[in-house]
Amino acid sequence: MVGIVVGIGIFKTPPLVAANVGSEAAFIGIWLLGGLITLAGALVYAELSATYPSTGGEYHFLTRAFGQPVGFLFAWARISVIQTGAIAAVAFVFGDYAQQLHALGPHGSALYAAGALIALTLLNLAGTFHGKRAQQLLTWVTLAAVLAVALAGLSTPGAAGELPAAGVGVPGAAAASVAPGLALVFILLTYGGWNEAAYLSAEVRDVRRDMVRVLVIGTLCIATVYLLVNLAFLQVLGLEALRRSEAVGADMMRVALGEQAAWLLSAVICCTALSTLNGTIFTGARVYHALGEDMRALRRLGAWSARVNTPRVAILTQSGIALALVLFGSFMNDGFQAMVEYTAPVFWLFLLLVGIAYFVLRRRDAGLERPFRAPLYPFKPALFCLSCAYLLYSSLVYTGLGAMVGVAVLLLGLPLLWWVRRAAA
Repeated sequence: MVGIVVGIGIFKTPPLVAANVGSEAAFIGIWLLGGLITLAGALVYAELSATYPSTGGEYHFLTRAFGQPVGFLFAWARISVIQTGAIAAVAFVFGDYAQQLHALGPHGSALYAAGALIALTLLNLAGTFHGKRAQQLLTWVTLAAVLAVALAGLSTPGAAGELPAAGVGVPGAAAASVAPGLALVFILLTYGGWNEAAYLSAEVRDVRRDMVRVLVIGTLCIATVYLLVNLAFLQVLGLEALRRSEAVGADMMRVALGEQAAWLLSAVICCTALSTLNGTIFTGARVYHALGEDMRALRRLGAWSARVNTPRVAILTQSGIALALVLFGSFMNDGFQAMVEYTAPVFWLFLLLVGIAYFVLRRRDAGLERPFRAPLYPFKPALFCLSCAYLLYSSLVYTGLGAMVGVAVLLLGLPLLWWVRRAAA
């Protein structure tokens, strides 16, 4: 979970957050608020995962609460928009920073993105053991690198709000007005990915103990890392310079370590992107396996290789669609931004439905044994639902054509649902 979440967002969103808050205290406070909202969601998922363990994760929760049509639409959205779009977005970030280390020409970013996606797909096809070991290694390297960035910043005297001469700040980019709601959108994007842990609920040894540890302790670790990194940014640059920075990590590291920090930062972000990419491939294909088991017309998706303990057909399907999105993004001005716009509204729609499903299942299965119960019911789950509703609204208002394309692709699942149900009749 930590390896999936702690990635490229922390090096992209802090200037956007700083541009929409009025003080350093508000800047740190709203990052803590984002951690609290994430913890509320993690508690909801911990109870659902412990009570209804399944490799289908959210698909299983939504199907149980609302029926197979809603579950199918979620699975379709995840196959065509949410998971594959996220995989392509992270692959583009890896490509962008790998291109800084060694350029491959005008399409080098897309080539690196496709290469990383293919290599990690092959690794996960080799089996769960290999994918898990690679994720553990990448997670520890990522945490060490990000904490080193935080330590470098916290141990460097502040620069009185001035960007280094070689920085890429944009004068006048500071906020004209305070918009903490918009700042929270960027923060929760940076915390995004924690829900992927739900897909492992049927594979952990002790679902009650392990899912609570994964989701709750993982969230606290992530919030701590983010707090340290943002304190380092403030220590070195100050709020005004942070608002003007377009590459905050590079600007901070130039002050702390000199010009070679730009190369170091590129290497760090390549590592974090690989960690996120591997973790997302590892967990993402589980929902296709669950869908294939439930629907006869899609049963090939449910094929599970017992020898290596992994859903091979699902992994290949997922990576094939993600590669197609990488190809699509290679023709856009910014492949990463195009993928974020494409996925955001659909992602928050279904996360909101999971929050509502939590209340439905609590009432419907009131007599069912629950190994773990989320505390402060119903206030914590209600906070989670309200946050998801706000982010759904914001992702439609603040994004462009990409969001509309993502919604249109989701709606294409309706005729596909009709065909699958007809084939099963």
